[in-house]
Amino acid sequence: MFPELHLNQHNMRNPVIICFGEVLWDVLPTGKIAGGAPMNVAFHANQLSLSAQIISRVGDDDLGRELLDFLNNKGVSTHLIQTDPTYSTGMVNVVLDEKGSPSYDIVQPAAWDFIHPSNEMTDTVKEAEALVFGSLSCRNERSRRTLFELLDAATLRVFDVNLRTPFFSKNLLETLLSETDIVKMNDEELTQLAGFWSAKTDERSQIEFIKKKFNLASVIVTRGPYGAALLNDEGFYLQKGFKVEVQDTIGSGDAFLGAFLSRMLTGLPAQECLEFACAAGAFVATKKGGTPAYSSAELLSAIN
Repeated sequence: MFPELHLNQHNMRNPVIICFGEVLWDVLPTGKIAGGAPMNVAFHANQLSLSAQIISRVGDDDLGRELLDFLNNKGVSTHLIQTDPTYSTGMVNVVLDEKGSPSYDIVQPAAWDFIHPSNEMTDTVKEAEALVFGSLSCRNERSRRTLFELLDAATLRVFDVNLRTPFFSKNLLETLLSETDIVKMNDEELTQLAGFWSAKTDERSQIEFIKKKFNLASVIVTRGPYGAALLNDEGFYLQKGFKVEVQDTIGSGDAFLGAFLSRMLTGLPAQECLEFACAAGAFVATKKGGTPAYSSAELLSAIN
């Protein structure tokens, strides 16, 4: 099942992905949960047999040490997470509506706004199969410049759009999409992005427009309970959603992406990748918070 392209002949290592951006605490009415989209993607990818690392920055404080302990306990490498002597560890105040959908107050500035480049970071990204990044990590110029240095070094650039008002602009998104190979967004983000450049209103036309305009290898759109769509050079794929009892949707999109990459980077067909990713997103929605423990076997039993 593994194409030669992704095999290291000497040690048969698992594909490596690097996730760049925010690591933080989501503060819910029930307490705090480790979060941040890049961290969540790394966590889920790591549970599903990828080797995932995070590039980020925490404060020199108890919350930062607690985050590093959390990640180390989950088996996610923290050696590329910097410690900031000035700024504190990121926090987000989360409010859930009656459907379990979150809204966010993202405290700024935070340590992850000040990720500094390093040779080790660049070398690690060069050797990895993919670099995953989002738009929020660009809200501060320091982290934004570091990201663009790393995008130049990356083999495969995966843009997890994650629009968070007011931390994006048309210009920023245009620049990021121009540096992207694979983009993943939700249906609302698709409408917003397509609205910047196109008058098209039906979903498939919008997806085709975005792919062509930015010369992307793949465009993935998640649709909550209705599954997901994928357009690549081979064709257009649809996957129905899985019916589940939702606790909250925090981290569902991140689980989707981690699961999708865990299958795609080992050479599986697009439809299989999409189905597995939808199962992961649905499964995580049945749990509290964005980082519940589970195995591939549990996900596969959800599909079957």
